Amino acid sequence: MKNRIDPELREVLELFPPLDLENLEAARQGMIEISQTIEIPVDESVSISNRMIQGPADNPSVRVRIYEPKEKNAALPGLLWIHGGGYVLGVPEGDDVLCQRFVTEGECVVVSVDYRLAPEDPYPAGLEDCYSALKWFSENAADLGVDSSRIGVAGASAGGGLTAALSLLARDRKGPELCFQMPLYPMIDDRNNTPSSLEITGNMIWNHDLNQKGWAMYLNGANGTENIPAYAAPARAIDYSGLPYTYTCVGQLDPFRDETLTYVQKLCQAGVDVEFHLYPGCYHGFESVVPQASISQRALGEYIGAVKHVLQRKQPIENK
Repeated sequence: MKNRIDPELREVLELFPPLDLENLEAARQGMIEISQTIEIPVDESVSISNRMIQGPADNPSVRVRIYEPKEKNAALPGLLWIHGGGYVLGVPEGDDVLCQRFVTEGECVVVSVDYRLAPEDPYPAGLEDCYSALKWFSENAADLGVDSSRIGVAGASAGGGLTAALSLLARDRKGPELCFQMPLYPMIDDRNNTPSSLEITGNMIWNHDLNQKGWAMYLNGANGTENIPAYAAPARAIDYSGLPYTYTCVGQLDPFRDETLTYVQKLCQAGVDVEFHLYPGCYHGFESVVPQASISQRALGEYIGAVKHVLQRKQPIENK
């Protein structure tokens, strides 16, 4: 397996401390400490602010982090960003650099949601927080300088899973309407039994064992059982029709490779417009772990470019 990893990605992986979800608080604290050692560049053209918004009934207030250009000449598209972390880790601040790039290169306003995490708050808590954020974004679009007809949702890993779930939920609740979804290497199949999920073990950022633990915490131990709803694990969905234009990608050495491939195939068969990229030699989250690698630069450029390409269209694509 090591020999299959892109050479530029190999060295950092060997230095990367393995995640331990048995001690979740220590894992969360470790991520905070690592983030504090990294100096986050601030783009002077971007304004970053935090706001408390109306949440779902069981969580009256949800924090969102808003990234917007300091100067706006016209209504911009909007992107709701959902951070990753296996449904159990992460905060919006971890994606400050990426969200600033969405603003400057994708030419949009970004709202990143600080959703509740498992196991303290299992499904559907985090998803309902994301839905509340989407609803608030849509209803307050004019005040944010956003065109409400051009709002998309995106996220990576568990954030990608929540992106796929939120698209299904917004479709079935008849709004808010989305013109784009970008679930990047999404965590969408709680059964954890695809060939790639079984193949990827050891310290590969995310692996079969970590995936099992993350799903167990998110679904209160019911992962892999029969009656898991599609809003919890979007790979379980039967009907993918009516979903928005989709961009997704995954590394070939990511445990989510096969569930992503199946998801793309089912979207295509349901008549959804899809752009998909598979990156050889790449493990889970490679472009955020080693952002300076040439393949990481390609991946970042391609999905930031996809945000601009789709959201800058005057009319969203509708699936018949």
